[in-house]
Amino acid sequence: MAAHSYIQIPGSKTHELPPLLVHSAAEHVPEDDGTGMASVMLEAEDMLAESDADQAIREQRKFDLAMQLTEQYRGLLSHWLWGDSVLEWIRQCEITFECEETLRKLLHPDVWPHASRASFVTLLMDKQVPTQGVALEKAVGLRLIFREPSPIRCFSNQFLFYLNSTVANTAYREWSNAASPALLPPERFQFDVLDINN
Repeated sequence: MAAHSYIQIPGSKTHELPPLLVHSAAEHVPEDDGTGMASVMLEAEDMLAESDADQAIREQRKFDLAMQLTEQYRGLLSHWLWGDSVLEWIRQCEITFECEETLRKLLHPDVWPHASRASFVTLLMDKQVPTQGVALEKAVGLRLIFREPSPIRCFSNQFLFYLNSTVANTAYREWSNAASPALLPPERFQFDVLDINN
């Protein structure tokens, strides 16, 4: 991993950023009208290889596969919600930076070194924000790909696995692609992380 290059911020003040409001996946799981589970069961059936196993064993395997696909989807939804929360927090942070004289110039590309939007994601990682197993780069990548989460019936098993393995990370990498971006020094910023439950 390359050494971090932190922006020098005048003074010694610790700057207060807006709270990061995180929505939980449980409150956003859409009510299943039966089509979601039916489509997952069809996907699971397609994944099963032909065998001479007893019908009850095949049904159990199909059910187990459907449950695994559902868990993959729930993980995707959790990541998407975190990504959505982080992007909204970054927008709020940008407003805060614009309102504070000391911070105003730090995000402008005509000043070198300047922080990028991805610097806020790195700030979250530097501050070791607890994410309940969510990888922040993947989360932001998923949010960049999807404006809103699609229902489970819109995903094939291959697409779910592909999203989890490469697509989200590639989206984040392209979004954050900047030559040696300067980072925000974590000791100079303070913010709260709040889990929002309705």
